[in-house]
Amino acid sequence: MTRVDFHINVPDKLAYGCRLVRKAYQSGRQVLVWCDDPVMLAEFDRLLWTFSAGDFIPHVAASDPLAADTPVLLAADAPEVAHHDVLVNLGQRTPPNFSRFDRLIELVSIDDEDKGLARERFRFYRDRGYPMQTHDRASGAE
Repeated sequence: MTRVDFHINVPDKLAYGCRLVRKAYQSGRQVLVWCDDPVMLAEFDRLLWTFSAGDFIPHVAASDPLAADTPVLLAADAPEVAHHDVLVNLGQRTPPNFSRFDRLIELVSIDDEDKGLARERFRFYRDRGYPMQTHDRASGAE
C-alpha cells in the first residue's frame, strides 16, 4: 500500500521540491513529479537545472522518449511510467494513479488555500486507510 507523507508549512514549494528530488535521486530512488498546473511544472523544470550549481539531476517530461531511462520524470497529466517508486505532488489535487507508487509525498505551502486543499487530500487518504506521516517544516528543518 502507498505510504503518504505530508510535508507541511513549506515556504517555497518549488525550491523545497528541488531539494527533495535531489535527495531522492542521490539515494537511488526514481521519482515522478506531478503538478496539475503546467506553468508551475515548467518553472520547476527550470529550477531543477539552476537551483544548485554543483548538482545535476537528470529529468525529462514523462512523455519524452528518454523517460524510461531517466530517474526523474515530470508530468501534468496521468502518464504511464515504467517505475512506481516515489511520486511528489506539487499540485492542489490528488494525483492520478497515486496508488501505483510505493510512496507519495505531498508538499503543502504556507498559503491558506493550499492548506485547505491539502486537508481535503489528507482526509481522502486517511479515510481509505493509507499509512500517513506529517512533517512540519515550520521550524525550517529538513
